[in-house]
Amino acid sequence: MLKMWNLKFHFTEEEIVFYLTEVIINDNMMTRREVIKVFELEFYMKENGKIPVQDFLYSLNPKLRAKAFSDIELLKKLGNELKEPYVKPLKGKNNKGMYELRIKFSSDIARIFYFTYYKNKFVLLHGFIKKTMKTPEKEINKARKYMEDYKRRIEL
Repeated sequence: MLKMWNLKFHFTEEEIVFYLTEVIINDNMMTRREVIKVFELEFYMKENGKIPVQDFLYSLNPKLRAKAFSDIELLKKLGNELKEPYVKPLKGKNNKGMYELRIKFSSDIARIFYFTYYKNKFVLLHGFIKKTMKTPEKEINKARKYMEDYKRRIEL
């Protein structure tokens, strides 16, 4: 008996949803178990309809964009189990609950800030190209502002 997992994702304007299918091959017969929804990613959307992370992803060169989607897929697959060097929590009491997805391809470095909303939903807030050793405070502030706006509008 051979057991495999098949991970697929569905990408829309507002979110990426990953699905996990168990495939079992036994005596040359293949059976599939019901598709299970794993983790959910949602893009933060401003009140004006703009989606900062989506705009950021489309602005990247194709190779860095592919690496970013690969790392996002890893976040979807492993969720809170994904650790450094891929994910790191932001320091500071004002940044509690915020994380950065750390994307590196060749000499290019990008970051996507996100937070966990409920147990299996990650909200991607803001992305930027990192050009200095220390993350600029203005980028963190922008992500924090988006997180507060998201929470405020979701609770209305």
